[in-house]
Amino acid sequence: MTADNGLDALVFDNVWSRFPEDFFTRVTPSVWAETRLLDLSPTAALRLGLDPEAIDRDRLTALMSGATMLPGMDPLAQKYTGHQFGTYNPALGDGRGLLLGEALTPQGPCDLHLKGAGQTPYSRFGDGRAVLRSSIREYLAGEAMAGLRIPTTLALAVAVNGEKVMRERVEPGATLLRVAESHVRFGHFEWLYQQKRSDDIEHLMHHVIERHRPQLATQPAPLEALYQDVVTRTAELIARWQAYGFVHAVMNTDNMSILGLTLDYGPYAFMDRFDPQLTPNHTDASGRYAFDQQPGVALWNLTVLAQCLTPLIDPERLREILDSYEPTLQAAYAILMRARLGLEVEREEDGALIDDWLEMLGRAQADFHRSFRALSESDVAGGLVLAEEIADPQLDAWLTRYRARLEHESRGETERLAAMRRVNPLYVLRTHLAQQVIEAAQAGDAEPLRTFRDLLASPFEARPGMAAWAEAPAASAPPVCLSCSS
Repeated sequence: MTADNGLDALVFDNVWSRFPEDFFTRVTPSVWAETRLLDLSPTAALRLGLDPEAIDRDRLTALMSGATMLPGMDPLAQKYTGHQFGTYNPALGDGRGLLLGEALTPQGPCDLHLKGAGQTPYSRFGDGRAVLRSSIREYLAGEAMAGLRIPTTLALAVAVNGEKVMRERVEPGATLLRVAESHVRFGHFEWLYQQKRSDDIEHLMHHVIERHRPQLATQPAPLEALYQDVVTRTAELIARWQAYGFVHAVMNTDNMSILGLTLDYGPYAFMDRFDPQLTPNHTDASGRYAFDQQPGVALWNLTVLAQCLTPLIDPERLREILDSYEPTLQAAYAILMRARLGLEVEREEDGALIDDWLEMLGRAQADFHRSFRALSESDVAGGLVLAEEIADPQLDAWLTRYRARLEHESRGETERLAAMRRVNPLYVLRTHLAQQVIEAAQAGDAEPLRTFRDLLASPFEARPGMAAWAEAPAASAPPVCLSCSS
């Protein structure tokens, strides 16, 4: 990259600002005093086609404070609606974030979205601000998901400011510069459907195709092809969440990306001890968005989206496409889980072997990630490393079945274990580690944030002196529950 490949290299083509006026409201970002940049993500910079070292930190800080915009930016708040915990809410939209501009990058168009930018017409009773805690959590989540090869939004940078923001307690204010291929949500279509605006639904679908899925334009029925694309990508996304123990915790339809990205990180969690019913959101008393409910919730959300498309696509055809969701998810999940167990060849008994492995982890209250990593590092003939993680009387019986299954593999043990270590992370975004980073940042030390971000971006290879970042929480520590403001 050239030395001048910094922020000035960004070229904007703000298509959303050319949509009908009620699709958005132009809003000038609030200016936050004493803004201080905490970290910049090389992952996100490269996604934008920028050289991380060429980015002017002072200029980026001014951008994140709301004091300045880059040439070509046109800040606006998007309007959408959605189902929140199963109930339709017509009053949604960007309430604390602004789409600053749509950049053209070597990898395609990319939104720059400033979270914590102040109040908008869609803030309802909110203050439009973001707190440091939630901003760091979202910043790290993007790095962790990208490191695990799970489709996600990213954040170019996170900054703290001089604001004191009231949530459950008074917290430092912050801003986050989010990067995403698009912010189009299921909720955009719900808003238009509820208003009976079928022409605008069609316009928005063609926008998504032309801007983000141009290969679908040549299909015999492009709109059907787009819905099929959404169903397939959503199924594959959920398969990855389930395979890596990720709980989104707020799977409202307005938090679902039309491009199959993980969007809007709130009280999410990567599970520690394996618990299929893990619900890290303390406001979700019914467990609607628990870990084991996520595949069904995504299907429910896709059904809501299908209803919104009925003015343009035959309902029977939508049902046919929707019926592909479950087999797509199951197939993607099976591939991921076989890889995590080092099984290259598909066999009929694999499903039962995987299910029994997970049931054993649940019975033993074993750590989800350390158990897979131990399996990647152990000679299964001995299983000694595994025994330290999984205290279950069925372990030996399961290992006997596993050894027998490995006899059908063509790879040798050294090659197999190396492949397993490439898909079973050592460094995981655990809630207690994120909290340590947050507390350090609140005390003025951003070095742990930078260290953890770097590890999460490359989570599979062990680094010297970094063992503390691979630690699970104490066995006696209860699962952490967070609020929707997290």
